Amino acid sequence: MFRLGVLVKQLIVRILWRLFIRVNVVLIVLFQISVAYAQNSQFIRDAEIETIIRDFVNPLLDAAKINRNSISVYIINEGGINAFVTDGNKLFLNSGLIMAMQSPLQLIGVIAHEIGHIASGHLAQTSNTIDSFAKASMLSAIAGITVGFLSGRTDTGAAIAMGGQSAVIRSFMQYSQEQESIADQAGMRFLDASKQSVKGLQSFFEHMISQEMPNLTRQSSYLSTHPFTRDRLNSIKAHVSISSYSNVQATPKQIINFNRLLAKLHAFISLPSQTFCKYPETDSSLPAKLARAIAYRNKLDYKRSLELTMELIKEYPEDPYLYELEGKVFFESGNTKAALASMLKAHKLAPNISLIEVFLSQIFLSINDYNSNKQAMLHLQNAKPSEGDSPFFWHYLAIAEGRLGNIGEAVLALAEESVCEGNWEMAANQSKRAQKTLKPATPMMLRAIDIELLAKSKAFTKRRNHSYVSSLE
Repeated sequence: MFRLGVLVKQLIVRILWRLFIRVNVVLIVLFQISVAYAQNSQFIRDAEIETIIRDFVNPLLDAAKINRNSISVYIINEGGINAFVTDGNKLFLNSGLIMAMQSPLQLIGVIAHEIGHIASGHLAQTSNTIDSFAKASMLSAIAGITVGFLSGRTDTGAAIAMGGQSAVIRSFMQYSQEQESIADQAGMRFLDASKQSVKGLQSFFEHMISQEMPNLTRQSSYLSTHPFTRDRLNSIKAHVSISSYSNVQATPKQIINFNRLLAKLHAFISLPSQTFCKYPETDSSLPAKLARAIAYRNKLDYKRSLELTMELIKEYPEDPYLYELEGKVFFESGNTKAALASMLKAHKLAPNISLIEVFLSQIFLSINDYNSNKQAMLHLQNAKPSEGDSPFFWHYLAIAEGRLGNIGEAVLALAEESVCEGNWEMAANQSKRAQKTLKPATPMMLRAIDIELLAKSKAFTKRRNHSYVSSLE
C-alpha cells in the first residue's frame, strides 16, 4: 500500500511538472511567434516601395528620437492584416495590411503605433517579463506538488498548480494589453510631434471594428492579446479632439506615392489578369500604367512591358524607379547592354539606393570580365551597410570575391549567406573553410570565428528545444 502511494505521488509530480513546462512553452511561444513568422515568410523587395515606406517611417523615428539607421523595415508577402516588431528593431508590415489601407494616413498611423513599441522598450521588457512569469509558474507548480505531498491529496495539489498556471497566463495577457495601449499613446505623440493627423489611425480602427464579430464585447478581455478595438478607438478619438494637427491632410506627394505603392504591390502579388482588371487600359494614370507594365513583365510579355515603361519615362524623365524597371525588363529579356544603360541612369538619379546597387552588381557579374567584376564589387560594397541581412547580397558578393581571387572572403560571404537563411550547419562548415584561408587576426578572420561559434550555439539550442518539446509528448 505504501509503495502504491509513492508511485501515485511520483505520477502526480510528473503530471504537474509537465503542466509547468507546457505553460512556459505557451508564454515563450506568445513572445516568439512573430519572430518565427517573420523568419519563415517571403519578403517583397523593391527599391521604390522600400523608399516610399521609409518616407513614411523616418519622420516618426525623428519624432521618437530614434536613429533612422537603427531600424530595419520589411514587407512580408502575406495577406493577413498585421504589423509587428521583433528583436533587433525590425519592423514588419504584411502586404495584406498595406493593401487594406484606404489612405497614406492610415498606414502612417499603424507604423506610428509599431514605433511606439520600439520607443517604449517593449521588446526587452517582454523578454524580462516572460522570465518573471516563468518563475511564478514554477512556484505555483512547486506549491501544488508540496500541498499534494503534505496532505496526501494529489487532486488538491493538481488543482492548486493548474489554478496558478491559469493565473499566470491571464497576467501575461493583461500585460500584453497594457503594452498595446502604451504603444497607441506613444504613436499618437509621435504623430503630433511630426505634425501629422491621428485621424488615419482612427479611421483604420473604425474599419477594423466593422470587420469584428458582433459578440466581441461579450468575450473575456484577458483572452485577447490586444485591448478591445473599441476601447482603443475611444482613446484615439479623445486624442483627436484635442490635437492641433487633427485636420492636417496627407500631402500630394504622400498620396501619389501611396497610390504607386498600392499599384506596384498589387502587380507583384496578383495574377496579371487580376492586375489588368483592377488597372484597365482605360486608366491612363501613372500608377495604372506602372501596374500594367509589371503585370506584362510577370506575363513574360517583355515587349509590351517595355512599351509602357518607355511611355512613362517620356512623361517622367527624372524618375529613377522607371529606369530601374526598364533595366530589369531588359535584363530578363536578355539585353544586358540595354539593362546596364538603364540601371546606370537609375543609379545616377538615385545614387544611395542599396537595391539599385545590388542589381547593378548582378548585371556587371553577368558580363563577367575583370573590370565588370571590379565594378560589381564596388557597388556591393556601397550596398553592404543596408543589405547585410540579405542572402542575395552575400551570394553576389561571394561570386565577386571568388572571381577576383579572394577565396577566403568568398567562402566567408557564403557563410554569411547561410546565416541569413538560418542554415546553421552550412554556416559552420563555410566559416571553418574560410578560416583556413583568411589571414589571422584580421576582422574577417574574427567574423569567421564568430559565425562558427554562433552556428554551434544555434545548433545546440535547436537540439535542446527539440528535446524539450519531445519531453511533452
